[in-house]
Amino acid sequence: MVDVTEIYVHWYAGRSKSALAASLGVDRKTVRKYLAPAEAAGITPGGPPMSEADWAGLFKGWFPELANSRLRQITWADIDQHRDYIESLLGTVTVTTIHQRLRDEHKLQVSISAFRRWVHATLPDEVKRSQVTVLREDIEPGEEAQIDYGFLGQWINPRTGKRHRIWALVMVLPCSRHMFVRPVRHQVTLDARIKGAPAGHRTTGRRRRAAAG
Repeated sequence: MVDVTEIYVHWYAGRSKSALAASLGVDRKTVRKYLAPAEAAGITPGGPPMSEADWAGLFKGWFPELANSRLRQITWADIDQHRDYIESLLGTVTVTTIHQRLRDEHKLQVSISAFRRWVHATLPDEVKRSQVTVLREDIEPGEEAQIDYGFLGQWINPRTGKRHRIWALVMVLPCSRHMFVRPVRHQVTLDARIKGAPAGHRTTGRRRRAAAG
C-alpha cells in the first residue's frame, strides 16, 4: 500500500495509472478507485500547481471515512510491524538506509516519503536524539573502521543481459576519515563484512577492527 496523497501527486505529474501502480506497489484497481473522484471533478494531469496539502484537502472531502487523525497514512499499519527494528537502527544509520533494508530484506512496500513521515510522526524523540552530535574521544589509528551500505543503482550484465542492484560497501576510518568504497551485488551480515574488510585494509596498510554503521 502507499500514502494516498502520493497517488494524486504522481498522477497529476503525468504518470500513467499503470506506471504509477507499478512504481508505488499498489493494484491498478486501487489507483482507479482514488483517482475516480478527481477525474469526475474535471481535474486532469498537468494543470495548475497542486501541493500535497491541496490534495489532502480534496481527499478529505472525497473519502471522509479515511481522513482520520493519522493523516491518511494507510501505510502506517505496515510500518508499525517493524517498529522495534527501526528503533534499533535509528541513530546508527540513516532513515534512507533503514527504508532500503526494510524494502529489500523484509519486502516492505512503502515509499521513502511515506516512511519518513511515519518516522518523524511516530518516533519524534528518537529522531531528535539521532540528530544530536555527540563528541567522541579521538580514535587511535588501527582501532576502528565504520562500515555501511548505500544503494548505487542498476547494472546490466553485458554477458547475460540480467539486471542487478548494485550497492556500495563503504568503510570509513574514524582516525583519518579515509574512505574505501567497493561496489557489491549483495548486502551481507556484519561477520561477512569483516571477513571482506582486508581488501580495504590493504589500501591503508593496516588491519582494523570493523564496526557496523
